[in-house]
Amino acid sequence: MPGLLALAGITLCLGLGVAGLVLAATESGTPLIWLRRLLDGWLIAGSLLTLGWVLLLHRADQGSEVWPSLLGLARVVTDVLVLGLLVALRFCLNRGERTAATVAAVALTVLALSDMLRMLLPAPGTWCGVPLAAACSVTGLFLVAAAPWLPGGVSAVGVDRSEMPVVAVVAAFVPVVVCELALVAHALAGGHTDVVMVVLAGSVFLGLGARQGVAHAGHLRLTREAAARDARYRTLVDGSSDVITVAGPDGRLRYVSPAVRKVFGYRPEALVGARLLLYCHPDDLATLMHAVEALRREAASGTSGPGACVSCRVRAADGRWRHVESTISHHPEGLIFSSRDVTERVELQAQLEHLAFHDTLTGLSNRALFVERVAQALRNRTVGTAPPAVLFVDLDGFKAVNDSAGHATGDALLRQAARRLQNSVRAGDTVARLGGDEFAALLEGEAGTCPSTVREVAERLLSTLSQRYRINNTDAVVSASIGVALAAPGITPDELLHNADLAMYEAKAAGKGRIRMLPAAPIDDSAHAND
Repeated sequence: MPGLLALAGITLCLGLGVAGLVLAATESGTPLIWLRRLLDGWLIAGSLLTLGWVLLLHRADQGSEVWPSLLGLARVVTDVLVLGLLVALRFCLNRGERTAATVAAVALTVLALSDMLRMLLPAPGTWCGVPLAAACSVTGLFLVAAAPWLPGGVSAVGVDRSEMPVVAVVAAFVPVVVCELALVAHALAGGHTDVVMVVLAGSVFLGLGARQGVAHAGHLRLTREAAARDARYRTLVDGSSDVITVAGPDGRLRYVSPAVRKVFGYRPEALVGARLLLYCHPDDLATLMHAVEALRREAASGTSGPGACVSCRVRAADGRWRHVESTISHHPEGLIFSSRDVTERVELQAQLEHLAFHDTLTGLSNRALFVERVAQALRNRTVGTAPPAVLFVDLDGFKAVNDSAGHATGDALLRQAARRLQNSVRAGDTVARLGGDEFAALLEGEAGTCPSTVREVAERLLSTLSQRYRINNTDAVVSASIGVALAAPGITPDELLHNADLAMYEAKAAGKGRIRMLPAAPIDDSAHAND
């Protein structure tokens, strides 16, 4: 009766352990994955069982008792199940799911202790009337049955695991090799072969073949998935309006997306192997190289930052320079550039900035830019340098022309007057239209060295503005009143402009077509002889 109870208990515990292992193998993953896991488990268990059966037959051939050997084989089966459990749990553990592995390790230790007690003690030892070896066996089997159902047991195989570590794959083949060596040794020793050995060995080798087929099928599935992902990503890259390029460590292009044909006019295959820096504007090379070197240092140190954003100009196939914004990131082959053509945006921004500081009719600087230039000239003035001078110009008789000939003629006259003013000063001087028929000029450097030089410029302006204007086969005549103010030490831009304005109104009050100057210092009366 006790023997039957022990047999029932062992069978129940082993059954629960096997069920837990099966659930652990089939809990997650594709059918190919869990089938591969089951086959790996059988390769391990079947090989060890075959090895045990070979040893059992060897003992039988030597005339030893078979039943004790069967009992030893039962212990081997138990150890095989525990080993299989540990293998199943070992390779897919997450933090917080290690209870099952710990319990399984304890179970293996307890069972090993039970076997050691049986070998070391001449008779089953007892402690307080309890057989130690039997107690260890019962405890170990109970832990074997419970381990697969604890945290990390049934759920040990992660849902997202589609690959097994190399050690786990190799572990399934080591017992097969041992099994094959045992069969060869048994045959060389002249041992007999029975049906059980043939079935066990045959199932192991059939499992090995099936396992290879499953592995091949899994490899094909992964290959198809990789090809599908590659096709999907290539479609995204090829369909993108941004130019994607990959540059190697030597700076040569290794991949160029098809968008380069539409953006820059190059054929992608013609750029592969070319040096990236050859297509960058010389003035932007320093900025580009600084970003590239920073990313190379990151790669060398093993760190990976967010990448770098660089704005530069790139030469297109037609020879023109295109403004480009590039995002540079790390790539297994070097660096990857995602570049977008922003030429239209840059040009529009430049146009808006030009319109914000220039007169739309004449193209000259407007009042805001002129005031800023005057302030800059006063800030840049140093001791011993010539003071800047400001000239205010008002066209006399313009209102009459504008009212009689029309606004179109008046606008044409203003444009011609602006060109005459621009041509009468140096390239470094600033001419502006302040509004209506009022203009201004800022003279810097040698032009403001002395009042006589400033006056010569003013007289030249008065002379050129007073000449006849030819507009649509019609002649128009106007004159100009010019006020001149020289910058004194400590004067502000507003004060200098105000002085020039006062001088211009003095010229108008004196009879128009005249020049009046408010000097920074007393000027000889001879300088005003021509007023």
